[in-house]
Amino acid sequence: MSCAPVRVNAGFAAGVLLALLVCFILQQEVAISGLSVATTAAVAQWITLKQLSRDPAAMQLIKAPGESETLVASDVQRTPDIQLIQGSDNGKVVCNMEGRSRDWSETCEVDRDVRTNGTALSVTLVPASRSSERREWMISPYARGGQSLRSVTVTQLQDRSAAPPCTVTHTMPAILFGIGGYVGNYWHDYTDILVPLFVASRRYHGEVTFLVSNIQHLPRWLVKYRALLHGLSKYEVVDMDRDAYVRCFPRVTVGLHLDKELTIVPELVPGAPLTMADFTRFVRETYALPREAPTREPGKKPRLLLIHRGDFRRFLNEQEILQAAEAAGFEAALSEPRVNGSETEQARLVNSFDVVLGMHGAGLTNAVHLPPGGVLIQVVPYGKMEYLARAEFSEGATDMGLKYLDYSISAEESSLMETLGPEHPAIKDPESIHRSGWENMFKLYLKQNARINTTRFAPTLVQAFDHLRQQ
Repeated sequence: MSCAPVRVNAGFAAGVLLALLVCFILQQEVAISGLSVATTAAVAQWITLKQLSRDPAAMQLIKAPGESETLVASDVQRTPDIQLIQGSDNGKVVCNMEGRSRDWSETCEVDRDVRTNGTALSVTLVPASRSSERREWMISPYARGGQSLRSVTVTQLQDRSAAPPCTVTHTMPAILFGIGGYVGNYWHDYTDILVPLFVASRRYHGEVTFLVSNIQHLPRWLVKYRALLHGLSKYEVVDMDRDAYVRCFPRVTVGLHLDKELTIVPELVPGAPLTMADFTRFVRETYALPREAPTREPGKKPRLLLIHRGDFRRFLNEQEILQAAEAAGFEAALSEPRVNGSETEQARLVNSFDVVLGMHGAGLTNAVHLPPGGVLIQVVPYGKMEYLARAEFSEGATDMGLKYLDYSISAEESSLMETLGPEHPAIKDPESIHRSGWENMFKLYLKQNARINTTRFAPTLVQAFDHLRQQ
């Protein structure tokens, strides 16, 4: 097969003791990986400093004010919650203000007579009889906390006298979340919204309404992921920033919870446990992806997709890498993911391959489309970046049912050797760069390029090939 590139469209306490315990655990993990100075905060900062795309496209898939409402009866199985606010016939508000993720997701579950106001961006619990007190919470609707999205005001009223009257009554529950923060970056699209939304909504089997704020941040996001949103909800998205109605629901979930990066913690799922393999199965079903396993036909080569990057963390010898992959027994091709490309086309393309190979970056998120049993190979930038890189992809890929491999480039393979010279601290003493602060780490280690030594890299390719042949 010719190695000519085939370019295609592809896109934060609970207490000091707890904090010390978390730091201790992380320090042990980091020490094992060779990075003695990285901490949870460093991982979070790393994610925070990622560059995002912006695309002010026209709005679609949005219910505008004044549109007619279709009300369909639903039979929702509600699951028990740990009640932070005791409930009764007056309903309940259960809020988690600490979060389980590194970046402190905030969520509230509001049950019984719940009313939303888009203009005020508020969710109000109206008691059937006089309650003991009025309570109020400010909740970020975005899973990764610390972002500048407008907060949702969640209120538990004392009595019904202050309640806004319903203008639309729904019989199904709702989930309110916001588009913002890092949305537009492919990894964050899945990690911060799509996976947490799957976890929050799957128990409703489509009988749930999505209330979305801050759509103007990236209107095209709803278009790009239209199929996945429709796979989780049978109803149109409600644009909370433009919604003039007071909507009444039996239950509203405010905010999405991020428990781990690009994966699911089954025991934390409301309702029946879900796994990351369930999520990728849902993705394959939604896009009608045909392959549920890697290539097994006798005489047919497994296929490897090399992810092209156009800015930094680029491969400087893509053709040599393709040739090395073919020498290892693969049919190899090059892909350049595009932010505004069709997600359906991209998913179908990636599903036709058995291996995704790329430098650390959002493009590796394409692994969600690989058939189970496939392989994800992450090339890790020079500078003791292994722990940070693995935090984003290693566990998630494994939980998808994939084989995860990584390859750490040497100083000789890094563009930093040429631009800085062998005596520079970034080359001789990466830990000193880590100690100097996050900005230097980002500037040096996440903006390098790589010229892969294909002889050194060959065993990784062989390992991937052997894994596929053992399926």
